Amino acid sequence: MGLLKCGTNFLCRAVRLKCLKYSTRAKMKPGYQQANVVILHKDLADDFEAFCRANSSPLPLLYKSKCGEWSCGPLATGSDIREDCPEYCVFENGVLAKKVASLSSYTPQLQDMVTFYLGCSFGFESALKAAGVPVRNVEQGKNVSMYKTSVACIRAGQFHCPMVVSMRPVPEEKLDAAAQSTHVIPLAHGGPIHIGDPKLLGIQDLSQPDYGDPVKQCPGDVPVFWACGVTGIEAVKSCKPVLAFTHSPGCMFITDQKAETISPLTLEPAHCPLTFCISQNPQHYSIASKRAVQQIRAIEELVVEDPDSRGIRALFLQDELLKACLSLSHSSSVLITTGFPTHYMHNPPEETDGPPGAIAMAAMLQALRKEVVIVTDERALEMNQHIMRDAVEKGVIKTAVPVISFQSNGPDSALQFLCHDGDPSKPRFDHLVAIERSGRATDGNYYNMRGVNIKHLVDPIDDLFTTASTIAGITTTGIGDGGNELGMGKVKAAVKAYMPNGNLIACDVAADFAITAGVSNWGGYAVACALYILNLCPIHWRYLHSGLGLSLTPDQQSLRMACLPTVAKWKSTAFKLAGASQCCFQSTLAIFIFVVNCRPLQNLCL
Repeated sequence: MGLLKCGTNFLCRAVRLKCLKYSTRAKMKPGYQQANVVILHKDLADDFEAFCRANSSPLPLLYKSKCGEWSCGPLATGSDIREDCPEYCVFENGVLAKKVASLSSYTPQLQDMVTFYLGCSFGFESALKAAGVPVRNVEQGKNVSMYKTSVACIRAGQFHCPMVVSMRPVPEEKLDAAAQSTHVIPLAHGGPIHIGDPKLLGIQDLSQPDYGDPVKQCPGDVPVFWACGVTGIEAVKSCKPVLAFTHSPGCMFITDQKAETISPLTLEPAHCPLTFCISQNPQHYSIASKRAVQQIRAIEELVVEDPDSRGIRALFLQDELLKACLSLSHSSSVLITTGFPTHYMHNPPEETDGPPGAIAMAAMLQALRKEVVIVTDERALEMNQHIMRDAVEKGVIKTAVPVISFQSNGPDSALQFLCHDGDPSKPRFDHLVAIERSGRATDGNYYNMRGVNIKHLVDPIDDLFTTASTIAGITTTGIGDGGNELGMGKVKAAVKAYMPNGNLIACDVAADFAITAGVSNWGGYAVACALYILNLCPIHWRYLHSGLGLSLTPDQQSLRMACLPTVAKWKSTAFKLAGASQCCFQSTLAIFIFVVNCRPLQNLCL
């Protein structure tokens, strides 16, 4: 390795002679970009370069050598890759044959080989420290913990493998700082690709890393995972070349350059990553840009307008829309329930509020390739299936989603409905959403806003929410405009204190997130719009896809925009329900005209 620009001759000689362990090297040369190394036969070079381009978070390509080139002038003057890593792995037919301190004895073979220098997360540790984030592995004098995951890299040619990640415990209050300080160094892997429960990445035991050392967490720490260049070693194993070389994990090539000087990003305030906890069971955080967060908060403020001056603002909790939509963005299968038979003297007794918002959410979730099911009362099943068919015919939703009912036939009915074979470790759904759905009160009855008991018209869909609260991996959201709706038990105290008949009508069943809206349909429209915004946010998109793959194509963006709810769609769709409130429907149109026309989503989105 060439002379490091700010190092002493003694230090450079020590590094050359490989006299320093990782912990000492890291402490004495903080902030210098380090490189993972993969050396392959020239016939595999193009495939591996394509593999790096397709998986740029774990394999950020710093430099690709010419065939038989030992040096890498752009990264370190006077370097010699045969000598400059403290230790090398020698692979024969994809199997680790041995570890060596020098590759000089392989000089004849190296004449026909190409060296890839890949970014390394050790390069951003000084940035973490500068941001006030403790680096536990350095504090403990250990190599960082690295793990194979269940996340498959994007295949290119002969190369395919699971992604490897590094983990650093970070205090919860420092998560934003950790995301922001590493986001701007993409060639050192950039920002985190997962924050929270390691099992969501297929990692069963943090105390048993596949590479590196176990690092102890301190109280209040959250495990944070970054893509790792050791993925290159797994790629070599999967390809099984006759001969290949890599650095030994933790024994990287050290360049002459500071990490932040190698293609840094400018952290504009609008693109600043922000972290949000979206689940505690399992622990899971998500990320979005500050701009996307501000846009969703603006929509949240729009839909909490109170057209009937009922005081619903007292039920409002900021960022419930944001966190619910972040969770939905990570979901794969969503159950939506609606139906409030408030007009109990009519046949059918349903109001128009609820089904339009449910279908708006279903349309966007469908566009995002989520599986969606709508659950309603057995009594109203045929009517809701007709609504779905009508929505498809009018172009409100591309294809029909199943509309089914839930009946309780015993104490395990909800568990059997929610989970395959009634096994809590195998949930069918990872998110339940209730929109304008009758909610069970403290006394076990169901009430409309006038305090009339409508229990005889309502199936016990609340059981699905109460059971879901006991199952790891299922998140719940309630959308309401009065506090007597399913899920609004989260704000039960405010309902009892501020809403008419609150002590009687307040729903007792809480959801993880409670979205308050002036009209519940508005809340459904807001969810659809917020999901659209999140999926156009590059920071969220990258995190959602574990740092793999490309951004949305223009065609994909157009498809998602086509699924947004519009005033024209809802005017043309015949929701012919008895007792429909024309005033409520006109208010819905007015608010949506304001959202879509006065604040075009094309301008709101990244």
